Amino acid sequence: MLKARRPTGLVFFPAFDWAISPTHPEREERLLYTQDQVFEEGILDIDGIHELKPLLAEHRDIERVHFCVPGVDEVTTESHFISAGGAQAIGNAVLEGRVACGFALVRPPGHHAMRVVHGARGFCNINIEAVMIESLRSRFGVQKVAVVDTDCHHGDGTQDIYWHDPDTLFISIHQDGRTLYPGSGFPQEMGGPNAVGTTVNVPLPPYTSEEGILAVARQLILPILADFEPDLIVNSAGQDNHYSDPITNMNFSAQGYAELTRLLAPDICVLEGGYAIEGALPYVNAGIILALAGLDTHRIREPDYHPERIRQPPEVNRWVDKICDAQMENWEQRSAFRDRILGTGQEFSDRTRPIFYDTDGIREEQRERVRLCPDCGGVWRIDSVTDRNARILAVHIPRGACRDCRETGYRWFEEGKPDPFRQVALQDRSADRYTVKPRR
Repeated sequence: MLKARRPTGLVFFPAFDWAISPTHPEREERLLYTQDQVFEEGILDIDGIHELKPLLAEHRDIERVHFCVPGVDEVTTESHFISAGGAQAIGNAVLEGRVACGFALVRPPGHHAMRVVHGARGFCNINIEAVMIESLRSRFGVQKVAVVDTDCHHGDGTQDIYWHDPDTLFISIHQDGRTLYPGSGFPQEMGGPNAVGTTVNVPLPPYTSEEGILAVARQLILPILADFEPDLIVNSAGQDNHYSDPITNMNFSAQGYAELTRLLAPDICVLEGGYAIEGALPYVNAGIILALAGLDTHRIREPDYHPERIRQPPEVNRWVDKICDAQMENWEQRSAFRDRILGTGQEFSDRTRPIFYDTDGIREEQRERVRLCPDCGGVWRIDSVTDRNARILAVHIPRGACRDCRETGYRWFEEGKPDPFRQVALQDRSADRYTVKPRR
């Protein structure tokens, strides 16, 4: 009888009652075929692979991460609470030592959901990984976390949430944003002024194969992870880099995903995208599960897999080498970048940006101010308004905030008036507290 070398937990949640539309690529069949494959191949009969039941995330779990407008219940369904709770169930099992690693095969997905949530973008309402991470930090005291996002689309929501957090390393491998939604994830996006360098984007050209993606893992990601020394590695395990995916243009395979999982050795995987429902997902997910468990994956093959057909062009090899060299140089200089920013003598840094909610058709404008701080991640606030006249003031005090940042955050919150804002909210992570002033 086979035995897993690493005890592995699995959570399945297909979300039968949640769909954007019956024929939308993001629908329950994405997981049903995988469940069938797992059962038919006897993966759950392997000693050391355990099926766990999802938890139900609570409002406070979501409010550690998001400012939901007008509130959590208005931008979520029960399926979102269970999807986030499925990731929490895996995280808890890992941190409690019941399994060595695990895979939350859940939907709805989450990596396009940003800190402020007015609706759905990129099929995402709340950020599943971030809800899990902040829950684990609150419950177990986890400090340094690395998120490696291998979805074909840039994980702009996760990047946004951890933009100012020096204790969270965010690495995203994705198809170049000039050719694919959401149009972001470029090398110069390196993190906020107090956390510069802890965001690492690796945009790759269309038709990159497993050769290129695995080279990025070996040349760039593994050295950065070794240097960062995270307490926890989370893989946002999107599978739409697959050569058969209907909405992307990459050439990855089930064998590639299995090897990538072996290289990264994540503690927790959370399902993100992947829309080749029959031809890819059952094989990719089986490969990821077996690789997590430390088992042989060489027999995992798609029926139409022919390596020569998906070999990447020579120019992709040059692209990969160039971006790995550039991003490694940026990583090595991150402390110098931060010292240069903090040495300007300025107290605050400001940015303004538009955000489009493609799923719900909402246009948002954000004005953000962050305090430049040598002692913590820095307090920040966002003045957010949409084309539907929803305006809020969101104030965030980071974990481990210094006294000056805490005092600044509470002053901003007290000065915020319910008029003109529909909502004034304070997210005090140093006290694990979320407070909202009465709405109009």
